[in-house]
Formats: sequence, structure tokens, C-alpha cells
Amino acid sequence: MIYCGIDWAERTHDVALVDDTGTLLAKRHITDDAAGYKILLDLLSEYGDTEETPIPVAIETSRGLLVAVLRTGNRQVFAINPLAAARYRDRHSVSRKKSDPGDALVLANILRTDMHAHRTLPQDTDLARAIAVLARAQQDTIWNRQQTANQLRSLLREYYPSALAAFEPWKNGLCRPEAHQVLELAPTPTRAARLTRTQLQAALKRAGRKRGIEAEAERLREVFRGKWAHQPPLVEDALGKQMLALLIQLEAASKAADDLSEAVAEAFPQHPDAEIITSFPGLGTQLGARVLAEIGDDRARFADARGLKAYAGSSPVTRASGKKSSITRRRVKNDRLNHAGYLWAFSAITASPGAKAHYRRRRDEHGDWHAAAQRNLFNRMIGQLHHCLQHRTQFEEGTAFAAHLAVAA
Repeated sequence: MIYCGIDWAERTHDVALVDDTGTLLAKRHITDDAAGYKILLDLLSEYGDTEETPIPVAIETSRGLLVAVLRTGNRQVFAINPLAAARYRDRHSVSRKKSDPGDALVLANILRTDMHAHRTLPQDTDLARAIAVLARAQQDTIWNRQQTANQLRSLLREYYPSALAAFEPWKNGLCRPEAHQVLELAPTPTRAARLTRTQLQAALKRAGRKRGIEAEAERLREVFRGKWAHQPPLVEDALGKQMLALLIQLEAASKAADDLSEAVAEAFPQHPDAEIITSFPGLGTQLGARVLAEIGDDRARFADARGLKAYAGSSPVTRASGKKSSITRRRVKNDRLNHAGYLWAFSAITASPGAKAHYRRRRDEHGDWHAAAQRNLFNRMIGQLHHCLQHRTQFEEGTAFAAHLAVAA
């Protein structure tokens, strides 16, 4: 067989081809454009790359146009972790020298010697990959929005505590359009104290509020006119301008999160696995799309449920040496799927009697802390999800938690 290794970079790439004996057959330096991709495909064809017998390729990334070009057809593409490639580099040189052509050769030799120990990129459908793009982008915007909201809250505590007290009764207070309208109208506590009922009512109406406008405006007016400590006037005005700049970022992040949520809600139900995923308690459209984005729809990707559990980071890992043995949580995992699993298990505790009984049993009988019991519940339910996806069946409460429901009854 022939093996190909590509050292990926931003503008150019180095390519190396080796045979079964490790002999370097060819090497090229290509550009990151259509002309460079054509040179690469011609080089592979020259050494026997066909649709029936494609040459496997190792590269240190799983994204980008180069990877999309390589994934056409039946070619196996291996995304090698850069840390793993660095360890393999020490096999070939003890002087710790490094070069881009040398890294390409190392990647090719990884496939020659240990191809069985590495995973190919999953053969997900285009729809699943599109949902993955949208779901991950929506997850990133949610995190960015929360980070910006935390920065804004920290800033308001320095000079504008009355705003935090005014918005505290509202759910997601600083992210609500009512809060944005009020802060734009009065960026400092001095200006907020001079707001009239009419101005506050107009701000709430502009934010889209329909009910209780007069009562809410009166409450805000009383809070803003209370006794609060103040910064010096010049410092207060400067902090107000900084707050307005953060408010613009928060509004942009909120709009991006809402737009991407709508895009996910439109694309996810079109997938055949959507009905199975959302049949599980605690999984709705947005969270179900995140789970599908990370596990994909290539049913051959995970050999069994244990592989999926390890990938999600829900199954524990055992470390044993001599007489010492310890069982700890898994740190090497898919962080996005693990985060989705935390929210999934948290919601399932209240949505499913069987999940709640399982959680209580882990807390009461096994002495688990909240996080450990919730992680154990996620480990059980993601195994059930693997079974349902493999057999094309939906979740059934009585089958999934039959023993726990009987004990609870």
C-alpha cells in the first residue's frame, strides 16, 4: 500500500508518500488553492489512487477546503491529533529537529505503522454536517452572549448597582430587550434617577412589552430614585460610555444567537434521526441538534455504546499500577458533547420519573455527589440513545428504566 501524509498550514502544505517499507516515494509543496489541490490529486493518481482503491491520507486537521477535497469518494482521511504527531516524531529523531516536510513524512508513517489505532473522519451526510455547523455556531454565540453579559454585570456593579436591582426580577435580566432600552436611555445612575414614567413606559413599549407596562415603569422609577452610592461625575460618564460599548456587543450576540436558533430549528427536524433524539426526555430541538452534531449519523463510527460513552466523557476511567487503583472521571473527551450531556441529564431529572429515580438511587445508595450522579445518568441515557439509533426505535420510559420505576413504585 501507499500512504500519504500532509503537513497542513495556512497558505501552503507539504505532502509525502511512503510505501509499506517506509521508503519515501514522493514529496510536494503545494499551495492552498484550487491549483494546489489539483497537483495533490494528480500526485495521488500517479501512484495508484483510484475510486476503488484510494490512498489513505493523514492530516492534522478535520476542517477546511483541503479536507473537503480529500473526502470526496471513498478515501479514508485520518485527522491526527498534533500532540500525538509530536510523540511520533520522537520515534524518528532523537535530536528533536522539526520541519514541515519531515512532519508530512511522520504523518505518512503513522498510517503505515499504526493505522488501526486511529479513526477515520466519519462519513456523515451533508445534512448532518450542516446541522453540526449551525448547532456549534449557536452554542458558541450562547457562550459569547453569556460572557459579554457577565462583563456588563461586573461593570454595572462598579458604578450602577440600581440597574442590577431593577433588572433582577426579570428572567435573563441583562439579556432582555427591556434592559437594553432602559440602559440606552439612561447609561448612568444620575440620568436614570431623572427618568419620568412616560419615558420608562415608552422604553418598555419599544422593547416589545405588552402587559403590565405602567406597573413595571413605576417599579423601575422607584428603584432608580432610591439612595445609591455614586462615582464622581466624570468617572461616571466615562463608565457609562464603556457600558454602552458592551451593550452593543451584547445586543449583537443576542441577535446572532436568536438567528442561529431559528436556523437550527428549521434544519434539525429535516434529519431522519430527529424524531428518535427528541423522543428522549430532556432533549428538545436545540439540545438535540447539539447531540446530533457531535455524534453524527454515521452508524459505523462507534463500534458499540462503550465507544460513544468514552467519546462523550461520561464513562469513568480506571488508573491501576501495582497495588494502587483509582477510578476517576474522564478528562479527554468531546467537550461540546459533554456540555450538552450535562444539560440533558439536568433536564431529564425533572422530565422523566425513571431518570429521577436513577439519580436519587445514585445519591442515596451509592453516595454520589450531584455532578457524579448526573454524569452517571448521562452515561446511561447516551447508551440508550446509541441503542435506539442503531435499531431505529424511539425512547420508551418503561423499557429504559423498568427496574427503577418498579422500585420507586
